Amino acid sequence: MDGVLRGRERECGALEELLRDVRAGRSRVLVVRGEAGVGKTALLDHLAGQAPPCRVVRTVGVQSESELSFSGLQRLCAPLLGLLDRLPGPQRDALATAFGLAAGSPPEGLLIGLAVLGLFAEAAAEQPLMCVVDDVQWLDRMSEVILTFVARRLDAESVALVFGARLDDAALEGLPQLRVDGLADADARALLDRTLAGRVDERVRDRIVAETRGNPLALLELCRDRTPEELAFGFGTRAAEPVVNRLEEEFSRRISALPSDTRRLLLAAAVEPVGDVTLLWRALEHLGVQPGAAAPAEAARLVELGARVRFRHPLVRSAAWRSADATELRDVHRALAEATDPEQHPDRRAWHRAHATVGPDETVAAELEQSADRALARGGPAGAAAFFERAAELTPDPKTRATRALEAARARFASGAPMQVPELLSAAELGPLDPLHRAGVERLRAQVAFAVNRGRAAGPPLLAAARRLEELDLAAARETYLLAAGAAVHAGRLGAEFGDPAVAGGNEPAGLFLAGLSAWRSEGCAAAPLLRVALAAADPGLVWLAVPVAIELWDDVTWDSLTSRALGFARETGSLALLPTALVLRAGAVLRAGLFSEAAGLVAEAEAFGEATGLLAAPSAALDLAAHRGREQPALERIAATEKAAEVSGEGRLLAEAWYAKAVLYNGLGQYSAALEAARRVVEYDDLGVHNRALVELVEAAAHAGDAGVAASARERLAPLTAAADTAWAHGAQSLAEALAGPRQQAENHYRAAVEHLSTGRLDVPLARARLLHGEWLRRENRRSEARVPLRAAHDAFTAMGAEAFAARTGRELAATGETVRKRTSGSWDELTPQETQIARLALAGRTNPEIAAALFLSPRTVEWHLRKVFTKLGITSRRELGGVLN
Repeated sequence: MDGVLRGRERECGALEELLRDVRAGRSRVLVVRGEAGVGKTALLDHLAGQAPPCRVVRTVGVQSESELSFSGLQRLCAPLLGLLDRLPGPQRDALATAFGLAAGSPPEGLLIGLAVLGLFAEAAAEQPLMCVVDDVQWLDRMSEVILTFVARRLDAESVALVFGARLDDAALEGLPQLRVDGLADADARALLDRTLAGRVDERVRDRIVAETRGNPLALLELCRDRTPEELAFGFGTRAAEPVVNRLEEEFSRRISALPSDTRRLLLAAAVEPVGDVTLLWRALEHLGVQPGAAAPAEAARLVELGARVRFRHPLVRSAAWRSADATELRDVHRALAEATDPEQHPDRRAWHRAHATVGPDETVAAELEQSADRALARGGPAGAAAFFERAAELTPDPKTRATRALEAARARFASGAPMQVPELLSAAELGPLDPLHRAGVERLRAQVAFAVNRGRAAGPPLLAAARRLEELDLAAARETYLLAAGAAVHAGRLGAEFGDPAVAGGNEPAGLFLAGLSAWRSEGCAAAPLLRVALAAADPGLVWLAVPVAIELWDDVTWDSLTSRALGFARETGSLALLPTALVLRAGAVLRAGLFSEAAGLVAEAEAFGEATGLLAAPSAALDLAAHRGREQPALERIAATEKAAEVSGEGRLLAEAWYAKAVLYNGLGQYSAALEAARRVVEYDDLGVHNRALVELVEAAAHAGDAGVAASARERLAPLTAAADTAWAHGAQSLAEALAGPRQQAENHYRAAVEHLSTGRLDVPLARARLLHGEWLRRENRRSEARVPLRAAHDAFTAMGAEAFAARTGRELAATGETVRKRTSGSWDELTPQETQIARLALAGRTNPEIAAALFLSPRTVEWHLRKVFTKLGITSRRELGGVLN
């Protein structure tokens, strides 16, 4: 291997393995990580050179373009846009809008991510695709988010996605990594020997190798054109300084030795982000720089001016930039602005004009505001925030400046960067804000608090903002009060009481929920009619609050329909904000229906989504699933982790959910005293949608533990709640409580009533538990033959679901009746992974491969690959046979 690749056998071997996998039809993702100058780009160039017959597309992060949304992604995808028409309509439109190729509604990030995934898959269908992304540390945020998402969803598309990233860059954590360190001493010495102009003392050479830590670029550049005397005395005094800093200083030294016009040329090339040579020459003409100025820079091997501008290394670009003073930099930006077509690239022109401007300039600020609006229309809030921030800095009017700072804060919040919002809000508050905008500042500050931590800390600022909005914007006040109410619900026993806002009411969903929750806090179950009205008006965006209300009202029908609608909406629109919540709440609904595999798939999808985006889903469904599966140690570990997190965040309701899960787990395991203790802790506070279900667990645990007084008290506390709800689920729960803790002579009628009520909905888990309890009672009444009927039905149901602890408890009861309990055998669903289960269920429901792919954020080719695996595992050959195997 020649040059800087000498000694890189391990790294080149890893890349060659990646190539073999992609050529064989498998997808691969790899992050090549190392310090600047260590040879990452050389390795990526080597990979691209070895890639044929793979198609290669490349992009590189550019520091000057890091605030322009989708810029890096657009360069990567540009060669593939001829395949855009092959994508489903919503994905095609989202990507076209994001790239400014067409006008449309602002697209959600997930739709753009799915479109890019589909575009890669379509390209790979023609020939394997190699996507190379270098200098990730300078990618714009939206490109980084989208490419990270795509990297985590690649599966069977014959696509390689390879990144080059610095060691100190936190991007792309969790993806497969290939660390590139300095060369081994022998290879470093060999490279140095080829670089040095003459003989150098061996001890000097060894010190150079040690101090550069084998960094190839440092070995090549720090020693270039140095005399033996300079080499002998130029290293030892600065050994502690990072190699990157010394390299940049070396490039700065070489740049400073160039003629002034050449330095200006390098600066213009460094500031111009896309390497457009024609644009560069137009700008240089405005600067009075002649073409001959390029020769010294090319002779010094700092830059190449061919079809595109290519720097020797990104550190050369950085050095050229840092070597210029403020006046020179403004002159170059001004020239680039004049050279940029205002019709074709208005946003780049506005950005250059902004950096060419010294003091306030409303004309430039207004152009930046228009660019921000265009960025928002393309679904790029991070870019919009950058435009708004610079616009605010250049705005002469204090009131307008404050308003633009507030818009920048809103855009930062929308981009998923809440931690950057407070500083912008402080800047907005320096201006003469009117009362409405000042209330908007407080509202956004409170929303940030709610987004970062939904526990006790979020409530007070939300309440303060809501009160300020009351006289200014009633609808906004209600929405903010509703967030405050949500914070109070989340805080539960660890927070303060919410109170009764005077603006509760109105016909919009926020007002209806606010009125219902206020009444529920003060009147308890008497508020059920108001809550039912609010539920009927709930839209997908309120699913986070509507589902706990539906559970509080024992309304399994609304729970099921609302979560199904919300999840469908989130997937159709690609809503980053809604999807993780919708996945978790939908998992809870299907869990109650006994569809544990589907619930597990939804939980896994939510967790994978969280890893890809950083938007972590609530742990409630995972807790519930672990408790009902009944595997004690894993469940207890998850419960303990949730308890700890809830205490730290001040989320009392989450704490109650952890204890409720513990009560379910221990009731399933037959450890009734432990279940009793856990349930008693839950019911000490009236947590929305948790307290009522915990009363059911408390009745069962107390009755089995022999504490008749506690069981009877819990039954009495449950009665008004179920009566107010008046649903089949509520009546079934109350009938069980009466059977367990009521008059003994009426027990059988209540057990039968419970089974009848719970048989009417998607309540397979409560129904199986009712049958278990009925069978246990019959056996204890010495009616063993009769007991076998409900026990057998319960055992079959629990076994099919995967509710292992409840199945074992039921099996013990069956054995006590004298029946031989069959060992559990794996059903067809058990052969499949959670993702295969999801795909199989959707295929069974008649969804096409593209529809399944859109629903699960996969490519259609990945869906096809998984279906082939499903068919193999189940011993079938087509979709038509799925029904016979899995129904």
